[in-house]
Amino acid sequence: MKTSDFDYHLPEGFIAQTPVEPRDHSRLLVLNRKDGSMTHRHFYDIVEYLHPGDVMVFNDSRVIPARLKGKRVGSGGAVEILLLRRLEPNVWNALVKPAKHLNVGAQVTINSTDITATVTDVGEEGQRTVRFSDEAGLLSAGEMPLPPYIHTHLDNPDRYQTVYARILGSAAAPTAGLHFTPDLLVRIEHQGVRCLYTTLHVGLDTFRPIAVEDPRDHTIYREYGVISPETAQELTKAKKEKRRIICVGTTSVRLIEQAALVSPPGSVKPYNDWASLFILPGHQFRMVDALVTNFHLPKSTLLMLVSAFAGKGLIDKAYREAIEQKYRFYSFGDAMLIL
Repeated sequence: MKTSDFDYHLPEGFIAQTPVEPRDHSRLLVLNRKDGSMTHRHFYDIVEYLHPGDVMVFNDSRVIPARLKGKRVGSGGAVEILLLRRLEPNVWNALVKPAKHLNVGAQVTINSTDITATVTDVGEEGQRTVRFSDEAGLLSAGEMPLPPYIHTHLDNPDRYQTVYARILGSAAAPTAGLHFTPDLLVRIEHQGVRCLYTTLHVGLDTFRPIAVEDPRDHTIYREYGVISPETAQELTKAKKEKRRIICVGTTSVRLIEQAALVSPPGSVKPYNDWASLFILPGHQFRMVDALVTNFHLPKSTLLMLVSAFAGKGLIDKAYREAIEQKYRFYSFGDAMLIL
């Protein structure tokens, strides 16, 4: 298995620059793992593939306005700081640009504030530990951290949040959930589907491509996850009763599968810890039966996860079909339901 095995060519015009309105009017490719069939629908049709007793698992993490702009003290050079994870009061793990000029002791004044950021430690690949003189007003000075392949200004920052996002902490949105509307969630629950919410704060790996040829040599970035006792109990009950567990997004998959690794077979215990599970083809899925997901970047950990879930050959075929049918790709793009 090589990282290059997960490469594919996508014409640039297929990268969605703006979200579809309404949210649930995006397209939906329904992929059946049993017979390999593919059906083209709209996202609001997803209710037709859900059954009473199914469990849908969502990630309720909310994106923080994590992109800060400022100037380096002394030179006045422009600096960008992307907050990744809060380590303690006033101290954050962050990505910085330009990293080569921001070593230990370097200071940055944050635009439109009186806040000063001081680099206290240097990590790998542009990461820094940064101490801020004051956190009050820090996030209000930040911008929504849209992925680098989106070049169109987003007029409404809430469009990069799921409608059920509530717990601040992500550096990027769990984008499979962007297709859901409040009305669609009501329809799903009226279908007899139980909606459960977990939290996994999306971090660095969303921005970092796999740079090694053997993906098993790639170290995935840790992300903090929480599964409540109530959600863990419901998941365990569903698995014992052989009811389908349908994850919305790869983040929900990784968190549940991480928790299942440290739980008795066929169950999930409450979880409140770091998640660093890297799911590659060959992974034995313990809890997840179906998956709602977007179309992912070439050579990404997310593409490897869906390939592990549906089989690489079938995912390759589905992506070729999506390109042929002119689906929209990546964060603001269309979706796929893998059954």
